[in-house]
Amino acid sequence: MTGLTHFDAEGHAHMVDVSDKPATARLAVAEGWVKMSPQTLDLVTEGRAKKGDVLGVARLAGIMGAKKTSDLIPLCHPLALSRVAVDLTADPDLPGIRITATVKTAGQTGVEMEALTAVTTAALTVYDMLKAAEKAMQIGGIRLTLKEGGKSGRFEAAP
Repeated sequence: MTGLTHFDAEGHAHMVDVSDKPATARLAVAEGWVKMSPQTLDLVTEGRAKKGDVLGVARLAGIMGAKKTSDLIPLCHPLALSRVAVDLTADPDLPGIRITATVKTAGQTGVEMEALTAVTTAALTVYDMLKAAEKAMQIGGIRLTLKEGGKSGRFEAAP
């Protein structure tokens, strides 16, 4: 199991010991989307969704998701996040909502999982708020696009 830090020499899952790592500035950006019919997207852009402000509620859900990542992903460390920003944008060409999450901390481990969880939670919230109008929506494209800090340095995904 070489190279997989969440497994010990015997192949058992464990939380990585980061106690000897220096605290450094960490940044992660993730993205994803929710595809829907143009008519459902109109409900969002025109403010006619029955459950209310879809993008505002999904933004808050994404922020909350990032903060709860260690409660959801078994081997993630609980982190003191210094910034979580979730941007949701209507895209008529998709058609649907594009989601980007940016997460920052100064710590001993990265915030990639927090950024990915923020996007996923926001996408699920968009679905939940609009499912009465359309159950065939699709969630996808969830990926890490940028990571900075730590021993492995910078990662930037291809466009």
